[in-house]
Amino acid sequence: MLIHELFQQKKPVVSFEIFPPKPDSPLESIFQCIEELQQIKPDFISVTYGAGGTTQGRTLEVARHIQDDHGIPALGHLTCVGATPAQSQAVLDDFAAHGIQNILALRGDKPKDAPPGPLNCYAQDLVRLIRGRNQPCSIAAAAYPEGHLESPNREEDLKHLKEKVDSGADFLITQIFFDNAMLYRFLDGARAHGIAVPVTAGIMPVFSRAQVERICSLCGASLPPALLLIMDKYGHQKESMEEAGLEHASQQIEDLLQHGIEGIHLYTMNRPHLARTLAWNTGLR
Repeated sequence: MLIHELFQQKKPVVSFEIFPPKPDSPLESIFQCIEELQQIKPDFISVTYGAGGTTQGRTLEVARHIQDDHGIPALGHLTCVGATPAQSQAVLDDFAAHGIQNILALRGDKPKDAPPGPLNCYAQDLVRLIRGRNQPCSIAAAAYPEGHLESPNREEDLKHLKEKVDSGADFLITQIFFDNAMLYRFLDGARAHGIAVPVTAGIMPVFSRAQVERICSLCGASLPPALLLIMDKYGHQKESMEEAGLEHASQQIEDLLQHGIEGIHLYTMNRPHLARTLAWNTGLR
């Protein structure tokens, strides 16, 4: 199943993101998580691609398990920073040989030791490379409701997003956001720039203060007053913080559904009980 076809058949498309176990952990350690997520009946599951080669090979192994053993379409992440076109082609050959036709094309994090100046590859280059293979596939790209941290302004960020779509991206998955107003402003801007492909909203339930602070430092997501109050009140109470974080994410999802969002993508952090609670709370499943 090519994922972009799902957006033509139903609304919303519901998906989950997981990450492969680290190389020193058994691959089977992720299988129970997938088993539990399957019970929620997601439309697809995405599998992250480790930076610097940490879990790259395991992306394919986990994606194969999702598709072959559970019958769920898998979206394999692929980054291109630091890779030559030939190396990216080799990974794509492996994906294709094992039936992985859905790819999330990403630049990836800039290496800490990267010299100043332009990088060797950007997401739109990878999208173009994948599309140029002329094989049946569905290509996703990342979107940033509050702008990419490296973009000078939102207008420039939307121009780069349009380049990804014009290069062949079929649908977009947003980075995490905690304030729906940011997403709605982004969607208005995207449509004004002629970006008409489906957009699925990336939601992560908050379960600890440290998690929120780390996420915000990595992606630049802003915190609405309601979430700041939750952190101040429950930041040092693990169970209460998780419960309040789930309630905030549930409210986000319910509002998004009322506004007709095309897809909901849950960043599960390999915690299936969070996805299950959100699905039940919001009527997604």
